[in-house]
Amino acid sequence: MATMKDIARMAKVSTSTVSHVINGSRYVSEEIRERVMKVVEQLDYQPSVLARSLKIKSTKTIGMLVTTTNNPFFSEVINAVECYCNQHHYNLMISNITGNEQRLSHNIQTLIQKKIDGLLLMCAEESFKQTKPLNLHLPVVVMDWWPMELPADKIYEDAIYGGYLATKTLLEQGHQHIGIITGNLAKPLAQNRLLGYQQALAEYQITCRPEWIIESHFDFAGGIEGMEKLLALAQRPTAVFACSDTIAMGAYQTAWRHKLSIPQDISIIGYDDINLAQYLAPPLTTIHQPKQELGQRAVEILLARIQQNNPENYRTFILKPTLVWRESVATLYSRSTLK
Repeated sequence: MATMKDIARMAKVSTSTVSHVINGSRYVSEEIRERVMKVVEQLDYQPSVLARSLKIKSTKTIGMLVTTTNNPFFSEVINAVECYCNQHHYNLMISNITGNEQRLSHNIQTLIQKKIDGLLLMCAEESFKQTKPLNLHLPVVVMDWWPMELPADKIYEDAIYGGYLATKTLLEQGHQHIGIITGNLAKPLAQNRLLGYQQALAEYQITCRPEWIIESHFDFAGGIEGMEKLLALAQRPTAVFACSDTIAMGAYQTAWRHKLSIPQDISIIGYDDINLAQYLAPPLTTIHQPKQELGQRAVEILLARIQQNNPENYRTFILKPTLVWRESVATLYSRSTLK
C-alpha cells in the first residue's frame, strides 16, 4: 500500500508538501500540486481515514440507534437521514435492536467505540422499556420518541394537531360516527393522536363514544385486530381514523374480508403518508409526516451540536403534519361551514 513517503520520493518533494496537497491545508503552487496528484493517481493512493480521524478528533461519522419495526415509516426516515448525512459528507452507522435493554447498552457502547461524533435515537417499539440510565458523553438528538428522558435535543411531529386534522377531515365530510384505532397508549405519540381526535369531536359537538376508541398497535396486525373489534359492534362507525398507515392497511384487509367497500361502506384515513399509501386500492387519504424534513433537521441539529460542543440549552423542535387527500374517504355531506 502506497504511503505519503512513496509519493514524496517519486514526486521529488517533501512529505509535508504531499500532506498539504492532499489535505488542502496550505497553499502549494499549481505545478507542484499537479506533480503530486499525478503520482497519487499513479499509485492509487488512499488516505488513512483512521489516522486522519485520530489527528483531528473527528471520524465524520454519525451513529443511529433504531428499535426494530415493520413500519415502513421508520425505514423512510432512515433513508432521509442517510441522504442528508451524505450531503454533509458524513457517514451513517446504523444499529438496529429489539426491546432488549442489555443489547441496547451493548450496541451504544459499540457505536461509541467506533468513535462516532454524535448519536441519533429513534424508538419504534411501543413495548420497549429502557430504565437503566444512559451515560452518553457525546451529542445526542432524539427523533420521534424515546422511552426515557435524556439530556438531548429532540425533534418530533405535532401529534395532537395531526390527530385533530385527521378527525376534522372526516367531520368536514359529514361523518359523525368516527372510530379510532390507536397504537399502544403507553406511547405519548399514541396518546397525543387520540387527544387530537377528542379535541376535534368536541369542537364539532360530537359525543366521544368509548366503544369506538380501540387501543391496538402501530403495525399491520394491529389494524386487523382493531378493525375486527369495530366491525363487531352493534353500531359501526361510518369512518375510521387509523393512527398509522400500517394500521390503515390492516384495516383495509379486514374490511375486504367482511366484503365491505372503501369508501362506499366505510371510510378510512391513515397517518404517516408512507410511500405504499398511494398504491392501495383505493389510494389512502392520510396525514403526511414530513419524513424528509425530520431526517434533514435531525442531522443539521446534531451537526450543529457537534460543532458547538455545548452540553446545555437543549431544544425541542416540532414539525407540522399536513393532509394528503386521496380516495379512501366518502363525502356524506359538507360540514365545512358548521361548528
